Amino acid sequence: MPKPASLRPAYAGKRVLITGGLGFIGSNLARALVKLGAQVTVVDCLIPEYGGNPRNLAGVSRRLHVNISDVRDRHSLPQYVRGQHYLFNLAGQTSHMDSMTDPETDLEINGRAQLSILEACRLHNPGIRIVFASTRQIYGKPDALPVNEQHPLRPVDVNGINKIAGESFHLLYNRVHGIRSTALRLTNTIGPRMRIRDARQTFVGVWVRRLLEGRPFEVWGGEQLRDFTYVDDAVEAFLLAAARSEAEGEAFNLGGPPPVTLHALAELLVRVNGGGRFTVKIFPGDRKKIDIGDYYADYGLITQKLGWRPKVDLRTALARTLAFFRKELAHYV
Repeated sequence: MPKPASLRPAYAGKRVLITGGLGFIGSNLARALVKLGAQVTVVDCLIPEYGGNPRNLAGVSRRLHVNISDVRDRHSLPQYVRGQHYLFNLAGQTSHMDSMTDPETDLEINGRAQLSILEACRLHNPGIRIVFASTRQIYGKPDALPVNEQHPLRPVDVNGINKIAGESFHLLYNRVHGIRSTALRLTNTIGPRMRIRDARQTFVGVWVRRLLEGRPFEVWGGEQLRDFTYVDDAVEAFLLAAARSEAEGEAFNLGGPPPVTLHALAELLVRVNGGGRFTVKIFPGDRKKIDIGDYYADYGLITQKLGWRPKVDLRTALARTLAFFRKELAHYV
């Protein structure tokens, strides 16, 4: 598998735009690109309910440009996309429950704004290379496991429907307008700088917060199987996808080490932390309606085409995450 240093020629001196760049994955991607010598511009709206946090760029903020702007403001988009070599499009609303209680906002961000971004690229920078952050949520409840890219798309919530639209816009613009685009269908991504204030981004963040605060956390259900991608592995997938022509017009699953039940994940997290408590609760009815049940990905296609596979095992991922937030907790709660 290519080492990060081997990606330097693709990015050194190149202009890179990251929407959602103050968020969890976006900020880790920005940090990696700065190390590769790219000229990075970050756009983020910093709406409190979403994942953006200026602390995510601590130590590198003077080596890149940050613009506080909302991708729903389509009139501002041309100035950001002009002259960029790459666009990593991670701006999105990620909460499944929020998408059900406020579907219009989810549609605006995950649907219409994505079309506006692509139109800005078509009109002002048709040569740009784009990687879009899609999600496993578009599959809905799996027919069989592991889930590959040929699985039917049957989302169980508004978020999944709108993410299908966002992904489809990118792949359509690739086919029809030649706007070179790739979609990465992310599974549960964990690691430093993830949102731990609440469960809008990942339930693991809430678990980590409560554990470090010395409070018990709740496991809903517990028997659901999940896979988890460590954020450094996800970042490498984004970098590889943008740098390789074989990825153009493709949608790839990302995945993680062998799947684990949520109960087993909770036990491992407590062991890695050196102690802690959790309780198992019946899955709340409103959330169970939009839960996808067991899920883990077949990521063979991206391995075959780009050589990507996850490298960080789950224990190491949890240990690194806990170590980061022990030091940084005050900046994330």
